[in-house]
Amino acid sequence: MIDNPFRQVLPRFAGPMLRMYGALGLSPNAVSVLAFALAGVAAGFTVVDWPLAAIAFWWLGRLADGTDGIYARETGQASDFGAYLDIVLDMAAYSLMVLAFDQLHPELHDRWLWMLFFYVLCIASALALGMQEANRKLAPRDDRGLRLGAGLAEGGETGIAYTLFLLFPAQLPWLTGVWIAILATTVVARTLLARRLLAGDRTDPDGSVG
Repeated sequence: MIDNPFRQVLPRFAGPMLRMYGALGLSPNAVSVLAFALAGVAAGFTVVDWPLAAIAFWWLGRLADGTDGIYARETGQASDFGAYLDIVLDMAAYSLMVLAFDQLHPELHDRWLWMLFFYVLCIASALALGMQEANRKLAPRDDRGLRLGAGLAEGGETGIAYTLFLLFPAQLPWLTGVWIAILATTVVARTLLARRLLAGDRTDPDGSVG
């Protein structure tokens, strides 16, 4: 929900990071791997219960993740494989943090399992809807290499949830419940949107019937 506005603003401020990537000789795919590695460090700090370090490395990794595509387009290195690698490493990063939370708070093991379950449904529904929207030539909402259907819970919301988990561990029973409910709502809402767009006659965004 907040990802698209952030993507529209980020290119204005990404110049220093793009120059740093170029100076280090990094490829866009290497930046994607770096973003995942930083998430791995965040997960490690989560396991040992260093919440502020975990938060810092998580958001640093997400900043790298947000600029790899900009870097690819600016340098003429955008590729289908890069788009594939980006989304796979994103989901690996989100899931790795859930495993780290499970290590730190095993008393909520069932909650972490439900979270992973809904992550699978969220990314499957996003990719499936995005592919069908592309097949019907509906206008994209962003410039990502892989088209994803819109949803309530995306990368920005995930980062906010993880930050709250780390800052307020005593509130985890209800925080995790709210996050799982948001994930479930995302899947249901996306499925209803898919039914409206894809089942039978469809109405295009301009109001015409296809």
